[in-house]
Amino acid sequence: MIINALSLTPYEKVWRDMQYFTQTRAPDTPDEIWLTEHFPVYTLGLNGKREHLLNTGDILVVQTDRGGQVTYHAPGQAIVYFLLDLKRLKINSQQIVTLLENAMIQTLANYGIHANAQADARGVYVQNKKIGSIGLRIKQNGCYHGISLNNQLDLTPFTFINPCGYANLQMTQLADFDVFLPTQTICEHIADHFIKIL
Repeated sequence: MIINALSLTPYEKVWRDMQYFTQTRAPDTPDEIWLTEHFPVYTLGLNGKREHLLNTGDILVVQTDRGGQVTYHAPGQAIVYFLLDLKRLKINSQQIVTLLENAMIQTLANYGIHANAQADARGVYVQNKKIGSIGLRIKQNGCYHGISLNNQLDLTPFTFINPCGYANLQMTQLADFDVFLPTQTICEHIADHFIKIL
């Protein structure tokens, strides 16, 4: 499995690159994990409803092809994309979501933060506040997109949307628990945990 560290990137370019990778990959193409942070952007999933965009102001809104509703990305948030051949790995859509949740949960546990998943609202939560989100696109036996884990950023823009389609859902981040690490380090730890679980 190839791990690519992309640094700070515009959302739409990376999304198009993921689409191209998935469309052109061959049966023997190695799976890849991309580590990044994005410039500020709201992304709206395939079934995303614009009514959940409350007051986005000057922040770019991108209608994308992942699952889920609306979320926010910005520097200081760990973004890890998983470009995987699910058929070759012999895992289904529900299993990959659980694997990604567990990779985030184990990463947080490394820093003494107890987190959990919720079956009725996918993602990762600490004390009923959301810290990690998941959105995937499954196509041609493969998947792309991935997860975002809040590390150290201004969470105010989340209040201008209904995060993941839930009104009044509160967000949190590692910095709220006095954990201060480079976002690249968080990305690497998530990728490492995912590979170990897999």
